[in-house]
Amino acid sequence: MDNQIIVAIITFLISAAIFIPVGMILRKKIAESKIQSAENEANRVLENAKIEAENKKKEEIFKAKEEILQNRNELDKEIKERRGEIALQEKRIIQKEESLEKKSEMIERKEKDVERKYDEAEKTKLELDNVISKQMEELQRISGLSKEEAKKQILQELDKQISNEKATLIKDLDAKAREEATKNAQEIVSYAIQKCAADHTSETTVSVVALPSDDMKGRIIGREGRNIKALETLTGIDLIIDDTPEAVILSGFDPLRREVAKRALEKLIDDGRIHPAKIEEMVEKAKEEVEASIKAEGERAMLETGVNNLHPDIVKLIGKLKYRTSYGQNVLNHSIEVSNLARIMAEEIGIDPKIARRAGLLHDIGKALDHDMEGTHVEIGVEILKKYKENELIINAVEAHHGDVEPRTLEAVLVQAADAISASRPGARRETLEAYIKRLEKLEEIADSFEGVEKSFAIQAGREVRLIVKPEKINDNQMILMARDVAKKVEDEMEYPGQIKINVIRETRAIEYAK
Repeated sequence: MDNQIIVAIITFLISAAIFIPVGMILRKKIAESKIQSAENEANRVLENAKIEAENKKKEEIFKAKEEILQNRNELDKEIKERRGEIALQEKRIIQKEESLEKKSEMIERKEKDVERKYDEAEKTKLELDNVISKQMEELQRISGLSKEEAKKQILQELDKQISNEKATLIKDLDAKAREEATKNAQEIVSYAIQKCAADHTSETTVSVVALPSDDMKGRIIGREGRNIKALETLTGIDLIIDDTPEAVILSGFDPLRREVAKRALEKLIDDGRIHPAKIEEMVEKAKEEVEASIKAEGERAMLETGVNNLHPDIVKLIGKLKYRTSYGQNVLNHSIEVSNLARIMAEEIGIDPKIARRAGLLHDIGKALDHDMEGTHVEIGVEILKKYKENELIINAVEAHHGDVEPRTLEAVLVQAADAISASRPGARRETLEAYIKRLEKLEEIADSFEGVEKSFAIQAGREVRLIVKPEKINDNQMILMARDVAKKVEDEMEYPGQIKINVIRETRAIEYAK
């Protein structure tokens, strides 16, 4: 049994010794065969690629040649067309040259005829001069006077005869001219005033808002007065809620602010929800509406006066004049009136009515910004019109309407006259209102001059000024010092009856949005 196992092991070892090398040799030959096959396949693919690339190259070259040939044909065609056009133009030019040559020949012939006629006229003139000279010599011989002596004697006699008549005539004509000029001027001015007559109401400093019921007053005031305080703070207008049934009075010297407050309050009443957040929203909407109204008023003024082609910014400034008064007179109505008066007078005396009415409408344009800019309304108006490249004649009329410069045109003089007519008619202006407004403006100007003031409002007919300060710049202690400083400056720089309350307000808000 052991011998068989040993024999089997030996047999296995001998077989392994023989077959392992043989297997390795066979695997090597198989691998070499595969490698050779792969190389042959690679060579075949490479050859095919070269052939295909060569064919592709030939095809692209053929296409390029075809394209070149096509472009050449198109270019040849275009060149032929251009040559045809050039030939046609050359033909036209040749025809024009021939026509010009014919005209030139005709002109030369006419010049020769004129020269011939001129020579004949000169010859005739010489003959006439000789005849006249002989006649003059004969007259001098008969009269015994020379030509100059006779002329002098005749003129002396004529001068004696007409001296008195000349003086009387000049005097009569001068008096008549003055009388007619005064009469015509009066007729033109009165005709213009009659034609432009309109009803005007003097501006006041209060507006009235009707309420559906007296219960609404309590809702407008709000808990602890927070609603009325919010509305007064946002608009700068004083709300007077007294015993007047079903009405609230808005008091403020600035008509623009008063209009915003009126519209906002009317919206709140219609909506029914009255609280600080809603008040702020309605005030913003009212401001937007007033802006739109300003533009509409400017366009209305252009339509009424017939003035066109104004810059959109100037149209807005004209509309803003609706909320500006001068001595109680509405400046927009005044400007329209001046424009119409100037146009009517220009038509009557026969000068350009377009310039007159345009200058009349724009003469007080500076008053739309005189609260915001330094300088007189004339200087501001001239600066605005120069900025928007208005006509120099219009600018001169605006600059001259108060006599600051000399008027360069009759239209500028008419604007002066129309301005004086509009301002001087009975009931047009109230001096006291202008002085009152200037005092309130001065009060707000003093308040705004302090650093940290966001905005200020003069209310209670100038008995109180409210300053809204920036909370990040002014703390509670600084508020007290600011109130004292403002009061001191008001005392030093202003004259006023009674006393003025300085009310400094500091409000801190925290706003976040839920998304």
